[in-house]
Amino acid sequence: MASLKKLENMVNGLNLKEVPLHHVCETCIEGKHQRTYFPKDEVIKASKLLELVHNDVCGPMMTTSYGGTRYFVTFIDDFSRKIHVYLLKAKREVFDKFKAYKALVENQTGMKIKTLRSDNKGKFVSKKFDDFLRECGIERQTSTPYTPQQNGVAEQANKTIMECARSMIRAQGLDLEFWAKAVNTAIYIKNRCLTKALDSKTPQEAWTGVKPDVSHLRVFGCKTFAHIPDEKINKLESKSIPCVFLEYYEMTEAYRLNDQSISLDVSRNQKDH
Repeated sequence: MASLKKLENMVNGLNLKEVPLHHVCETCIEGKHQRTYFPKDEVIKASKLLELVHNDVCGPMMTTSYGGTRYFVTFIDDFSRKIHVYLLKAKREVFDKFKAYKALVENQTGMKIKTLRSDNKGKFVSKKFDDFLRECGIERQTSTPYTPQQNGVAEQANKTIMECARSMIRAQGLDLEFWAKAVNTAIYIKNRCLTKALDSKTPQEAWTGVKPDVSHLRVFGCKTFAHIPDEKINKLESKSIPCVFLEYYEMTEAYRLNDQSISLDVSRNQKDH
């Protein structure tokens, strides 16, 4: 209406005297309706580990990984922003992966998951899943349909993870089937990087209480050499195999390498990386 008032003095034949000052055009509302902006800051911030866990599924990927997976699900502790990831062949595996995640993190921390926040899609909302959460005393929070902003922590994390994985694969010219390895590596690194949600700590330190050592980090997809034990070769055979570095192990001092035919797990203590 304000624009029309200005236009009335700029043209001839436009008379707005009979138009109510606060006239509402319902047709314009139907055609132009937009949502108001969502607040960027979380309304509720956890005060301790596992008080609030965000989760979301990413996929399906156009390319199936070498391990046969097409999705991944992330679980993010709100207090530490530590990310745990599980690869999936189908969405129906989400419930089992949550139970595995719950057992792992509750055993590691000695604390219980209090609230699970996810979107409102079928992979998270089922009677079986609801019954399990109710039995465990876990509150379920779901976003309003078609409102991913309400599950913003998980949505943004998955977006960042995919951007990192995509960039790493393209930078090294690797096959797209390595996307699952790239996702694991992206999350491993992200857990050891700064985040706006924390003050002077990485998610890994906030989760474990120990400042992480990153001296073992290597470039994803770089050429490396896997040592062959003397017991497995004769005196004239090569003592190493040229490989490609793919990922780290969270709980083991080892790298995952690939020599284009088989995958190898080798110690980080090898001299040639």
